[in-house]
Amino acid sequence: MKIFLRSPGNAKGARRKLSLKAREARLAYLLTGPALIVVALIILFPIIWNVVLSLQPIRMRDLATIKLWDLDHLSFDNYARGLDRRFWTGLRVTLIYAFSSTVLAVAVGLWAALVARDPFPGRNLFRACLLFPYVAPLVSSALIWRLMLDKHIGMVNVLLEHFGGAPVGWLTARALPVHILGLGIKLPVVLITVILFEVWRIFPFAFLFILARIQAIPDDMYEAARVDGASPSQSLWYITLPQLKAVFGTLFLLRFIVHFYKFGDVFLLSGGVAGTDVLSIQIYDWLFARRNVGVAAAIGVLLALLLLALAAVYQRWFSTQEV
Repeated sequence: MKIFLRSPGNAKGARRKLSLKAREARLAYLLTGPALIVVALIILFPIIWNVVLSLQPIRMRDLATIKLWDLDHLSFDNYARGLDRRFWTGLRVTLIYAFSSTVLAVAVGLWAALVARDPFPGRNLFRACLLFPYVAPLVSSALIWRLMLDKHIGMVNVLLEHFGGAPVGWLTARALPVHILGLGIKLPVVLITVILFEVWRIFPFAFLFILARIQAIPDDMYEAARVDGASPSQSLWYITLPQLKAVFGTLFLLRFIVHFYKFGDVFLLSGGVAGTDVLSIQIYDWLFARRNVGVAAAIGVLLALLLLALAAVYQRWFSTQEV
């Protein structure tokens, strides 16, 4: 039987090695410590503050005298008051707005990427023009759309009247009766307008992602399909779209999360009226119109929990795609 003994020199080297690792770990904590403190102050403290505000009956005038750790009046009354019929209606509108904007933006981005994929005269200029809605300032874009869609002086209604149509309140009419195949349908005009505005602004983002992935597809796959007699539509269905599956999933989840808490686009274009009362608009209304900080904070916490769930889905999808 063999017995292996560790020599004193080897033990001393091991202790020196462990000591070096300990010093490196201590140095790492010292270097990352300031960043962690800043993150805690900028992110964690506002979250805790907002949760505490959501549990207290606070009005705007009470902010100057409120104490963070005054736990005598904690209750869930703000949540009970915020979870009214308006909240559930706003949640439904938010889901419709986020889902429709995301799907249409990805679809338009796919169309633009397919058009700009093959060389043609002026392709670079065409690609540059497609990026304009995404880089244009939000305020100026919303102002231009408001002027174009104005019921009295807007260019869109002027064209409608020129061709014999009636002016439409694109930013004021909650519903527009439309008869299709003998069926009467009420179209949510303002909500559709806001969705189209968001699609116009965001589709260049999807266009860049999709175009980059399309250009990475090997040309040999398309050449083999042409040799086998595949039509362009078959190449699109059996080659291009399957290769874009991961990009579609990532774009949909990412943009859906962003659209879910959108505020500026809806507020600048419609002000949240006529069926566009999304959850972010409700938070603004409770805080600045009704001066009720507690209910606004409660709805903010609920919105944050919904976003956290969506972020978890996105992270799960992203990690699955990496594997």
